[in-house]
Parts: sequence; C-alpha cells; structure tokens
Amino acid sequence: MSIQIHLVGPLGTSISIEVQEEREIFPALRKYGKSGWSSGDLPAGGVSLPLGMADIFDWNLIGARPYTNAEGEQAVMYRGQSYKRRELDEVDTKKIKLPKIVKYSRGARPTDLPHLKEGEEGGVQYVTLITFRGGGKVLDAYVDQNKVASQPG
Repeated sequence: MSIQIHLVGPLGTSISIEVQEEREIFPALRKYGKSGWSSGDLPAGGVSLPLGMADIFDWNLIGARPYTNAEGEQAVMYRGQSYKRRELDEVDTKKIKLPKIVKYSRGARPTDLPHLKEGEEGGVQYVTLITFRGGGKVLDAYVDQNKVASQPG
C-alpha cells in the first residue's frame, strides 16, 4: 500500500508524491519543504504546539523559511507571506492569567478567508501561522535535530 502526499509549491504548482510506509512521511515533507513545498491548509488560529518547541521546530515540515527581516526581527516566509515572531510575556494578575506565548503572525488582508482572521472586526486583524504555548511534551517528529544540537547545554 502506498501513501499519497499532495503538495503545493511556492508558485502554486500542485504535485503528488508517494511513500510506501508511514515512517517515510516526515522525511518526504522535510525534503520537499526545504524547497518551499507545503501540504494541507492553515487551520483557523494556526497550528498550536508546546512552548518548548519554539526554537527547535523544523520549519521544513510545513515548507516555511525562517529569516531575519530588515528591522532585525525573526520571521518565516510561508506560501509567499511573511509571518513575524511575536513574544507575549506571561500575565498573572487577579483578573487574568495567561502563559508566555511565542507566535508567528501577520496582518490580515481582505483576500484572507474569514475563518483565518483574528482580532476586532473593523479593527486590527491578523492571521496566525503557528503558536507555541504551554508546557506540553516536545514532539520529536517535529523537531529540527540540527537546532537541538546547537542549543546551549
């Protein structure tokens, strides 16, 4: 039995690739993701992963490219859109308690699907690609092993 993976390239080209076993899916996504190919659609609110993965996530899995913009800020390019890294500090007051969050988001555009837009209607809206929050378990399959090796011990 073979498994088909459907990918969209940076120029909108669609291809399908086949792998023979489930264990070959992530290596295939990494291989094609390095060239900007991505699979699936962005879920409403973006992907959510544990905070411990913010600096070791393998962007190749989704076909995104990390870079530093002209202002020196960390960002990723995904499907022709730039998503900026935003760090929201932990809030712990009597009224509200929020964990530290690292998210990659961008300003919403009129052409974005309504379910992807977050924020005030008529005010500033944005689209989130990925959010890292909470103390969940690091998912080894999603980790860039090169980043783990270069982390301070």
